[in-house]
Amino acid sequence: MIRVAVDAMGSDRGASAVIGGALEAASGAVVPVIFGSADLDTRGLAHVPTTQVVGMDEKPADAFRTKDDSSLVRAVKAVADGEADAVVSAGNTGAMLAAGLVHLRRVPGVRRPAIAVPIPARRGPSVLIDGGANADCRPEHLLQFATMGAVFAEEILGIARPQVRLLSIGEEPEKGNQLTLEAHKLLGASDLNFRGNAEGRDVLEGAADVLVTDGFTGNVALKAVEGTIRTLLDSLREEITASTTGTVGGLLIRPAARRLRKRLDPDTYGGAYLLGLRGLVVVAHGNSSATAIANAIRLAARGVDHDVVGRLATRLSGPKRAEIV
Repeated sequence: MIRVAVDAMGSDRGASAVIGGALEAASGAVVPVIFGSADLDTRGLAHVPTTQVVGMDEKPADAFRTKDDSSLVRAVKAVADGEADAVVSAGNTGAMLAAGLVHLRRVPGVRRPAIAVPIPARRGPSVLIDGGANADCRPEHLLQFATMGAVFAEEILGIARPQVRLLSIGEEPEKGNQLTLEAHKLLGASDLNFRGNAEGRDVLEGAADVLVTDGFTGNVALKAVEGTIRTLLDSLREEITASTTGTVGGLLIRPAARRLRKRLDPDTYGGAYLLGLRGLVVVAHGNSSATAIANAIRLAARGVDHDVVGRLATRLSGPKRAEIV
């Protein structure tokens, strides 16, 4: 059985949504353990009472130092202490990173953990890395992110020899800022299956199995993609219901529309791995639904089952490791 520590207090939708998702994910193979206030009704799930909550608006370092009995910190510490195999939180991502760095520590050779986000691209799922953990990066960091993203694509998405591209303002290698120009050279000289640059317009097309970028650009791109998907699906629904003709037409395309929504829905994966730590950490969106939380817990369990942390450590400690000097 895989035990997943679940922070119930960080979600924008409240603990009930998190607990509902945990119940949905619970099975004979996956055992969610709820971390949160003593008065929570966990509906039969294992419960570790905590007395503090880390808010979304709190500074990560301050929250980590002053709230060691928060649900977020205690859930991370459970992984560090061997009481859980992975942790899932829809709370403050910065605080999750701070707690992970202190309690779990980095995989040897890793200087910057990064967020690996599954993208529901047209040609099949791909991974965007970094999704927001590191706003300022050096070229060597992007090389390491690409290596971690490739492990994610292989182990979780089941892609052999994943193609890697660098997110930039043009496909030509000479286009981009100083960071992307230097990172392009490093990626080209690595043993990764590097295929050059990709533009933002190609993210949803499936430009590559792994799209690598700095955390600032990655977070902007990710939220632009999420907003585009939400706006398009909502606009389609509004147009269908705006007239009798549209409603009749909507009945005809309903099966296709449902398939499209399912394929593009960010809730499909529910969360993103915070890669580069010695324990498995999944961060979920603050506004995650119960379904998204359930899928985030399943994603965490899949990462444990595939030994993502161990395989990442092996890859980065090999003879051609992407270590920053």
